[in-house]
Amino acid sequence: MSSFAERCGVHDAARAQAMADTLAAMEADGVDLVRVAWCDLHGMLRAKALTPDAAARALREGIGMVSTLMLKDTSDRTAFKVFEPGGTASLPGFGQANNLVLLPDPASYRRLPWAPGTGWLRAQPWQVDGRPVELDARHVLQRSLARLHALGMDLRCGLEIEFHIYRIEDRRAQLDPAQAGWPGEPPGVGLIHPGYQLLGEAWLDMAEPALRIVRETALGLGLPLTSLEIELGPSQVEAVFDVTDALTAADNMALFRNGVRMALQRAGYHASFMCRPPFPNIMSSGWHLHQSLAAQGDGRNLFSRAQPAPGSTPRDAGHGLSDLGEHYLSGLLAHARGMTVFCTPTANGYGRFRPHALAPQSVLWGRDNRGALLRVVGGCGDAGTRIENRLGEPAANPYLYLASQIAAGLDGIERRLRAPRATDDPYHPDADRLPTSLREAVQAMNQDPVLGHAFGTDFMNYYTRIKLADASRHEQAEDKQAFDQREFFSRI
Repeated sequence: MSSFAERCGVHDAARAQAMADTLAAMEADGVDLVRVAWCDLHGMLRAKALTPDAAARALREGIGMVSTLMLKDTSDRTAFKVFEPGGTASLPGFGQANNLVLLPDPASYRRLPWAPGTGWLRAQPWQVDGRPVELDARHVLQRSLARLHALGMDLRCGLEIEFHIYRIEDRRAQLDPAQAGWPGEPPGVGLIHPGYQLLGEAWLDMAEPALRIVRETALGLGLPLTSLEIELGPSQVEAVFDVTDALTAADNMALFRNGVRMALQRAGYHASFMCRPPFPNIMSSGWHLHQSLAAQGDGRNLFSRAQPAPGSTPRDAGHGLSDLGEHYLSGLLAHARGMTVFCTPTANGYGRFRPHALAPQSVLWGRDNRGALLRVVGGCGDAGTRIENRLGEPAANPYLYLASQIAAGLDGIERRLRAPRATDDPYHPDADRLPTSLREAVQAMNQDPVLGHAFGTDFMNYYTRIKLADASRHEQAEDKQAFDQREFFSRI
């Protein structure tokens, strides 16, 4: 009888060899627990801890997962009435809190550097009959990348991730059973550096014990970390990662965010990837996504050009970007409002879009302009020419963030769109504004038929339902700061 992996159509000679290699590595590493982890809609990793024998079986047959894990809002409440007739009619393969099957990828095996004797495997959910779960965010990105691959192209991404690290001062409220809530209280915290001195070496030295944990965690997980920096805000830092293919970049983001939070927590620190922590004097955190298209085969950067387009000026996209790069840039602009909810998916993140804050406010591009939504970096003869999207927050689901870029960029390529001139006034009051709330961003998404086609009707309805639930709870909260403390700061 065939295994579940074979029935899913993913098991071949290469996967069989990866399984053998992983089982040998688990034995050599002496692991006694293996976490099988999956990235949920909100970019958070969920996991089951298995014994090595059970993990070996899961590589062949998968392991059950309750389907309601895919139906949670950011408070971890199920947003669909799964036990009512018709409650999941819009969700094929869901209902009555039925089972899905998590199938681990043997090539993803790692030994967790902060957890002795613990291995880790990335998994994706499948229907029990071996069909992929179409609503799974990683599957959405895989479908998007298949569109690019059919055109002989791949997406290359580099990551700049801002976040906050605090020293835990008091866990009493967080761990007091009398104060347990849904969501619960965060710990009481203190700063690791006082801020307002960008790249200050003294603050770097002050924060080094925490940053060293970040470094050891990232490198221990095999992630391509290149630098750790002191950002402007109190206790704010930034991690920068080298360029990889898009799927690897998304996997790395999910693994980094989750791993850093756990490793720092063990050492007495609280890391937060929410955009705006609930304190009076903070700086918003962004996730800046550097992207370019590469030719499959030789890896040539398809955004680069040898000479400026005839008659172009530095404010013209064709002065430094190839025609393909200009079309892609134009697609990102054309769908910027619609894709905002994939890049900034929490109600908390919309406080970042304000003037003169090194964050975008309007649908504009600029040449090496950090106030613009899209920043074109590089130019003629530069193999590193790329587009930096400054729209994202560090809490974004990485698979959906990247999938939205592909959908928008491909539309620009297919329609051969041309870009307006680069801005030198990114906060001009008359420019087309980005959404200013989560609800407005959901509405903009649903008014964009190109994104609707790319993500599919079922996914758009599903995502809309959950994001509107998030928006409504935030709007109805009488104390927005207390809401942010519990919903975001305690867990993101």
